[in-house]
Amino acid sequence: MRKLTIGLTYAVFFILLIAPLSKIVTGAFSGGLVGLGKALGRPEAIHALLMTGSIVVIVTLLNALFGIMLALYLVRATWLSGKIKSLLNSIVDLPYAVSPVIGGLMIVLILGPDSIIGGFLEGAGFKVVYAFPGMVIATLFVTFPLMVREVMPVLQEIGTDQEQAASTLGAYGWMTFRKVTWPMIRWAVVYGMVLTIARSLGEFGAVLVVSGNIMNRTQTATTLVYQDVENFNVAAASGVALVLAAFSAGLLLLMEWVKKRKEVH
Repeated sequence: MRKLTIGLTYAVFFILLIAPLSKIVTGAFSGGLVGLGKALGRPEAIHALLMTGSIVVIVTLLNALFGIMLALYLVRATWLSGKIKSLLNSIVDLPYAVSPVIGGLMIVLILGPDSIIGGFLEGAGFKVVYAFPGMVIATLFVTFPLMVREVMPVLQEIGTDQEQAASTLGAYGWMTFRKVTWPMIRWAVVYGMVLTIARSLGEFGAVLVVSGNIMNRTQTATTLVYQDVENFNVAAASGVALVLAAFSAGLLLLMEWVKKRKEVH
């Protein structure tokens, strides 16, 4: 029975992970290095990868900033009532419960050109939906819980004794955070940033809805892969997918390194 269970585990692991990854690698190199270079050297591929990289950087920075702030408020803000904290916690978890496609649709309905807010912004010359800002907002929506949920348990575990002691000794809020709180939560923040990068790289549904998937304008790497597959250009799609898979593998190694650093400290 034990051997059967182990065998089934390896079989599922092979079918779900190894086989698809192997297919991507063989598909990417089906035309050799020259074919892979052509797939990645296309203007639309370069633009899509740069667009994805820009979104990842901006979303990761915003997620780190506002995620840490919200985690501090939810854990440390004694002036917030229990009902308000419960409501905020539910809102933070909303992207877990809602499909990314639904999230993208909500952004279109609120900030789209036919909405009051979106129409006003476009009239002022600032386009949100079907443009880069909307893609950032959509990615931020689906990744926002990651940082908050990584930092909150650490803040709850370390308590407030050291922070209160620093405040008693005359440290201001920012100094207390920089000298006391930050050293204890920094690895949780790094871990949250790694998760945010990984999720941002692979985001498809919400971005597809708000971007319009316009080539060389609002196309990310994932939506380019989707378009290549739709156009039966499997080799080119595999090449772009291989780049994303390589980044994901690197992130997994980084996560393992972060875990070891956390254990040491």
